[in-house]
Amino acid sequence: MQQANDFLEETRALADVIAPLSDEDYLQKTAFKAWTIDMVLRHLHFWNMAALLSVTDEFAFDTLVMGLTDALRGGSLPDHEKAYLDGLSGRTLRDAWLIKAGETADVFAGIDPSRRLKWVGPSMSARSSITARLMETWAHGQEVYDQLGSVRLNKDRIRNIVVLGVNTYGWTFSNRKQPVPEPMPYLVLTSPSGEIWTYGEDQADNRIEGAAEEFCQVVTQVRNVADTRLTVLGTNATAWMEQAQCFAGPPQPPPAPGTRRIRERP
Repeated sequence: MQQANDFLEETRALADVIAPLSDEDYLQKTAFKAWTIDMVLRHLHFWNMAALLSVTDEFAFDTLVMGLTDALRGGSLPDHEKAYLDGLSGRTLRDAWLIKAGETADVFAGIDPSRRLKWVGPSMSARSSITARLMETWAHGQEVYDQLGSVRLNKDRIRNIVVLGVNTYGWTFSNRKQPVPEPMPYLVLTSPSGEIWTYGEDQADNRIEGAAEEFCQVVTQVRNVADTRLTVLGTNATAWMEQAQCFAGPPQPPPAPGTRRIRERP
């Protein structure tokens, strides 16, 4: 699966950005819920491990989920991930995360994309599972790039996230117990390479145009649409971009305007 390679390449890009950091630097707090860089990497590492176990050892995966469920009754997800990983942090954490991501990519590259895999919620296809790992790496990576004052150089592999955003158009509304407005807006997005990607039926008064990167930022909730240059026309398009959510879980509000941005370097 190409998605497995795309996931690994996105992981390596983030690993390169944090490679110069000292162990102390990993304690910097990001703009995402004040998570430190350590917390971001532990989160990515934990769920990469979960995805790998869903393929290689279903019993171990079930045990991991059971432990997670028990822990969250009286604690937080970052606390559980830290305990599970024995407090792994800093450069040692980076190395372990990078190695495990490579193992995960290798396993997913060699299996049937349609194979059903267990997950915390409903099962999903192997292709959807590794795409979710790519999306989370890209989305949580954004708070690290932002904190370090680094401008991410995106590649066309973000098309996986665009497709995920399109596929979860209805989910954004149904997850909020809202009727799904039809039709879906027409998307005209410019890829990092300059190629034009379009989705949906062409509509003059119900459309979203702009950089694919910014569309991905909105559907993953790492930017408020007001902080992008996307052109959003029509009631359906506006409603979608104001609450878009391409990831599973309870409804989450997007960040407030101006709160998620690249930090200026001293």
